[in-house]
Amino acid sequence: MKTKRAIQGRRAAAAGLAVALGVSVLAGCSSTTPGAGTTSDVIKIGVNYEQSGAVATYGKDSIDGITMAVDEINAAGGVNGKKIQLVTYDTKSDPAEATTLATKLMTQDKVVAVLGPATSGSFKATVPVANQNKIPVISGSATADDVTVAPGGAVQPYAFRTCYTDSFQGTAAANYASKTLNATTAVIIKDNSSDYAKGLADNFTKTFTANGGTIVGTEAYVAGDTDFNAILTRIRSMQYDVIYLPGYYQEAGLIIKAARDLGITQPVIGPDGFDSPDLLSLAGASALNNVYFTNHYSSLDQDPKVQAFIAAFTAKFGRAPNAFNALGYDTANLVADAVKRASGLTGVDVMNALASTKDFPAVTGTLTIDADHNPVKAIVVIALKDGVQSSSEKISA
Repeated sequence: MKTKRAIQGRRAAAAGLAVALGVSVLAGCSSTTPGAGTTSDVIKIGVNYEQSGAVATYGKDSIDGITMAVDEINAAGGVNGKKIQLVTYDTKSDPAEATTLATKLMTQDKVVAVLGPATSGSFKATVPVANQNKIPVISGSATADDVTVAPGGAVQPYAFRTCYTDSFQGTAAANYASKTLNATTAVIIKDNSSDYAKGLADNFTKTFTANGGTIVGTEAYVAGDTDFNAILTRIRSMQYDVIYLPGYYQEAGLIIKAARDLGITQPVIGPDGFDSPDLLSLAGASALNNVYFTNHYSSLDQDPKVQAFIAAFTAKFGRAPNAFNALGYDTANLVADAVKRASGLTGVDVMNALASTKDFPAVTGTLTIDADHNPVKAIVVIALKDGVQSSSEKISA
């Protein structure tokens, strides 16, 4: 977990944000019988995120948002008079470790819900454990379509998320390419080792071609690759309007840098996996022009809830928040709201309350949980100029 620095003069902003986002709903409710994850004065919630390993930045940033939300909730009196106690573990960016820790949180630590992991693969690995133990798991960033719905189409009863799905994200990217960038031809460069990237590519292709566009080439790499010259040399000779690059920042930063070095100037569109400060350090500012990515939130959004969150987060951590900070914050607040509304303090009670969520005022957009346990909310497309967000466009669900 990252070191936190509270700036005393900004505490008022944090308190104001808590009220604006409905943290005040956590105070006052009919009494409930304590469940396995609660004592007379504490409610335990698990935090099962990547704090080391390949995608540690996603987990650490999510935890910062979670921690801020819980600090605000506890300072405002907690949930129905009880303080939230976070039980936090590091999945090490490994699905097997995530599963082991989810089991520990549910069977030994006796939590009422588990937040995380951040990535789809690790989160999906914990879903069978959640269903078996009847403890809900909820992620702020696991976007794969099959996270909350089993291959046969049945809803996973104890799996939820606060982020949109890859089908929505891939579709939004394709529509942006077609309708905003006026692209009629595209090349796809995808991480062939990632269900996340493959799902995004499939949905981009489906929508882009339905819009009348043509995919003129598809190239693949594997997570951990560092040399992309062969791929980029092949596409340099092709005629196309835009590159779609579904994947994570580690490889995306290197690919964009190498592409620009080879004189490839076409626009690059990516997913929320681009949202890391490491993208800038890997690609360099000059390479990150004419680059766009779909995301859950933008600091350019002038919504009062967003600006209050930015002010409070900056005061607490000494830096501006990114989307994973916002998603972690929203996820913790949503679970706390469900615990407040639940008829009791068991995993079943919290699951039912999560499933009935409607019009929750989150930083990343007012959301309602649908029948598949996904949030109905807007998506944002962000443009970069010299590696810095220069504009954002919100697209409704």
